[in-house]
Amino acid sequence: MNGKKILVVDDDPTMVRLINVNLKLNDYEVLEATSGERALEIIAREPLDLVVLDIMMPGVDGWQVLKNIRSREETKELPVILVTAKTQDSDVIRGWELGADEYIIKPFNPLLLVEVIKIVLDRSYEERLEKRKKQKEKLEVLRNLSKARRKTAE
Repeated sequence: MNGKKILVVDDDPTMVRLINVNLKLNDYEVLEATSGERALEIIAREPLDLVVLDIMMPGVDGWQVLKNIRSREETKELPVILVTAKTQDSDVIRGWELGADEYIIKPFNPLLLVEVIKIVLDRSYEERLEKRKKQKEKLEVLRNLSKARRKTAE
């Protein structure tokens, strides 16, 4: 084991298993949650190095889990990677605004996810904050360009 503990949160057990297998092959310790409620319980009691989090879940969704993580002093610096089928610019921007460290769209390559996890774990908290800020700025520019194109087309 490399000593890093990762929580994988998704209401699809198949997705949880897929991510789990790939992380274990890379010597990560993996905890699993198939609901936002369960994720919050684990986050409250387990020291974690990173959370891989789906957004669309019944009950407590990924947005609520992410807000909870960022609002608590003991977890505000915990790296979070959103892995979701939500592809709208507004969703991606919301992810960065709420404090996601990366935003990966499903379907995805599991090997890519492992590489992204390694990169995020190597960044300092300050580097992760700066990355979020830059991503949000880029997406805002793209959203404004898209709005301008729609107006021109009308």
